[in-house]
Amino acid sequence: MIPSNTIDEFVRRTRAADGTNIESVILFGSAVSGDFHAGFSNLNLLCILRDTSFRALRALTPVAKWWVRQKQPLPLCMTRHELERSADVFAIELLDMQQHHRVLFGEDVLQALRIPMDLHRVQVEYELREKLLLLRQHLLLAAESEARMWELLLRSAPSFSTLFRHALIALGDTSQCARHEAVQALARRAGFDSSALLWVLAVREHKAERKKTDVFDLAARYLSAVEKVAAAVDTALDSDASSR
Repeated sequence: MIPSNTIDEFVRRTRAADGTNIESVILFGSAVSGDFHAGFSNLNLLCILRDTSFRALRALTPVAKWWVRQKQPLPLCMTRHELERSADVFAIELLDMQQHHRVLFGEDVLQALRIPMDLHRVQVEYELREKLLLLRQHLLLAAESEARMWELLLRSAPSFSTLFRHALIALGDTSQCARHEAVQALARRAGFDSSALLWVLAVREHKAERKKTDVFDLAARYLSAVEKVAAAVDTALDSDASSR
């Protein structure tokens, strides 16, 4: 269950601390998209401030400390101008926010935000390649330990499922599927086995047991899936570029 009282209390404390500086408070991510799972998911907040100087941030320090005590990540703090100018470098993140957000206070500054989809495609390929390299690095150390392997898979699965959803968007599917459906749709389109990633997500969500799972076989299929998605996106985007 999403802790609505905690979210409401954050808004109340923020407005009390420096109400004239707060332009918008927006909830985004799994708490809005329907993928929230207590104990694993975070409450992600975007605060649009009129002033982001040290003095202004310091006024919100007591609120930030209280929020961290609730075991939640610190909110993102930006001005409206910074938000608008960041769409070219944070295309994935801001598209996610735009598609799944709820305004808690103030104006909806995300709805009309223009996301450059050509740069979104570039960011998807870059992050797939980067995270594939990081996955291989961590596998080098985890390959002889079941505990470390599970930790690696469980920690990385949300990032890869998000990237797989954005890979689907980059390949032309704008249906805004939920996480699991997007992974399955991409698997059909790119021709890879999605079962490993879906199983790891199910374990994270307490919908599957890890006890009888061969984690090393799981890791092998998980790595193969990431490799095939990265290659498919690379090939598709190269083909798109050459056809222009």
